[in-house]
Parts: sequence; C-alpha cells; structure tokens
Amino acid sequence: MKRLAVFASGSGTNFEAIVKACADGRIDASVAVMVCDKPGAAVIERAERLGVRSFVFSPRNYSGKEAYERVIVELLDSLEVDLVCLAGYMRIVGSVLLNAYRGRIINIHPSLLPAFKGAGAVEQAVEYGVKVFGITIHYVNEDLDGGRIIAQKAFEYDGSDPAEVHRLGQKIEHQLYVDTINKLLCEL
Repeated sequence: MKRLAVFASGSGTNFEAIVKACADGRIDASVAVMVCDKPGAAVIERAERLGVRSFVFSPRNYSGKEAYERVIVELLDSLEVDLVCLAGYMRIVGSVLLNAYRGRIINIHPSLLPAFKGAGAVEQAVEYGVKVFGITIHYVNEDLDGGRIIAQKAFEYDGSDPAEVHRLGQKIEHQLYVDTINKLLCEL
C-alpha cells in the first residue's frame, strides 16, 4: 500500500478529507504522517482525533530551512512515503525537500493558476474582479505555485466576498484533491 505525507498549517479540512478517503477506500493509500509548521494549529487536533501520526515543528527552533527540511526528509524516508501532499502548508518548500521528493510533491491552490499565485490568491482575484474562480493542483518546484498543473476545476461567482469564494472553493477542493491523489498513486 502506498503511503502519503500531508503537510498543513491551518485548520486541516483537506487533510481530513484525504484521511477519510484513505479510510473508506477512495484512495488506495494510507496517511503515514501529518507535518505541521504551526504548533497550536487546528490540524494537529484533527490528526490526533483521526489517529494519524503528527510531526509538528516551529521553524524558529532550527538554524534555517535546510535544517528542518533535513529532519522532515529523514522522517519521510523512514516512513517510506510515496507522495507528499501540501494541503494549506504555508511555507515555500526548499531545495532539501524538493531534491529528495522531486516529482512526488503536490500542492492545492485556490486559484486557476497561473493566475493569482501565492498567499491571498482569492483576495487578489476578488479585487481584480474575476467572475470565474477555481482550484488548481500542481507539482511543486522551485517557482512559487509554478509547477506543472495536474488538475483544475473552475466555478463562477459574481460577488465580492473572499470568504464566500473560499467556502465555494472548499466544496470542490476535497473531491478534486482525493481524485487527483488517487490518479497519481496509480502512476507511481
């Protein structure tokens, strides 16, 4: 059975959707570990409730990104992780993790890339006045939200409330991420 690592920094709704999809057979894999860079984030409680091992760290406790990424790579290697899924992980992945898992790190982003990269994508799109929003899943590379696109799904919204866009997008995110992970695991 394939093994996933899910990285998150916030509430963990996508993390939970992935864990539940593994549990009910919609994803033919298991979540080996949840990695979180924010002690106190809600995703930590979700992982505990769902019985998933957590690795929680504070970047400031390390000499730099390379140091904490080396620890993460050692952990992922020891757990024989096949695919790394970023699900609201709000750190830019560095060279240590990229080199160790190149082509096996994916991210979900709340815009139709290549438009509106980085944090605040939904707010940027609303401010710009777009009428078609969407979700993108892409491979992670050295460029911020610049890796090859794997899947996208669009939805229309003719309002100006970023919270509503996030809510609408989240309905799509969970299923799109599950379907995409399942597809990628079949290719590994």
